[in-house]
Amino acid sequence: MTQDPAPYSGPPLDEIQWRAPPDFEMGIHSNSVLFYFAQSPFFDRTSNNEVLFQQGLNNPNMTPYLATRELFEGRLKTMSGLEFIVAQEPAETGPGAGTGVWVINKQTRRKRQGEPDEIIVHATYFVVGENIYMAPSLADIISTRIASISSSVAKILPTAAAVQTWSPALGRVYQTPSAGTSKPQPSEGATSGPSAATTTTTTITSSGTTTTGPSSRLLDEALALHMQFGNHHLDVNPITGRPGDFQLSSTGRQPVNLSAANAKKATLPALPALNTKLATESPVSGSGAKPTGKETKSPKTPGGSSAKVKKRKGSKAAVTPQ
Repeated sequence: MTQDPAPYSGPPLDEIQWRAPPDFEMGIHSNSVLFYFAQSPFFDRTSNNEVLFQQGLNNPNMTPYLATRELFEGRLKTMSGLEFIVAQEPAETGPGAGTGVWVINKQTRRKRQGEPDEIIVHATYFVVGENIYMAPSLADIISTRIASISSSVAKILPTAAAVQTWSPALGRVYQTPSAGTSKPQPSEGATSGPSAATTTTTTITSSGTTTTGPSSRLLDEALALHMQFGNHHLDVNPITGRPGDFQLSSTGRQPVNLSAANAKKATLPALPALNTKLATESPVSGSGAKPTGKETKSPKTPGGSSAKVKKRKGSKAAVTPQ
């Protein structure tokens, strides 16, 4: 504390670890821990600790307050303003042994008439052995936790996307990352027919059970087959026989021998051919045919040039009503 160090210009104080050179002659104990802390960049030269130390060096009446920590802190408690004070001593872990951790508070003391002093803590520091650390603030802790949660969620999303599968039959299915999936390999004689679309996926779960279901390629393969063979019809129940005598092969009937049926058809007698032409010539005017006199005469049209109208006696002409 006899020399004013240069102003600190480095990383944030809550991200550094400071320790004094190993030649600190006083050693770190109850009466020297505050003087050891005063050499670190965490110390404020405008605090009451610096004022009281300078008074003890220059005023013989104030020198006794520098002898012990109890007298030094007792004098600080009579003053108002910024101060550094030991908040917690090392806990005893055994006879003559302790944790070696000192807790120092940076705080502001305000005197109040007839009431206890008002204490406002600004920061907390830990002295562990020869190392000094600054405790993080509540805002820093919450910010770190939120950042950790965000990082974990960002890692979960790709993992969840990698273990999910989708199929038309089962929908979206998830499996643990440790579970393995095996896809069946097509055989040498496999074809691109409809049977190739019924591929399955075998999933081994963490409990050891095996589940088999359609693979995620089922829909793609079905669409591809439809685009390629959409105008083809593959009948699983082939029809045999001839028109009028069809037979279904899956009904258990014996298939018809087409060669024998054709041979039997060839032995049947041929039917006479039918004359489908209509007769358009009159038998009277036909060549070589003689009239018999019984042919039906066509009626004569009244008013014609050859028509003769006979008038009866006493008959009157017909009167057309107006």
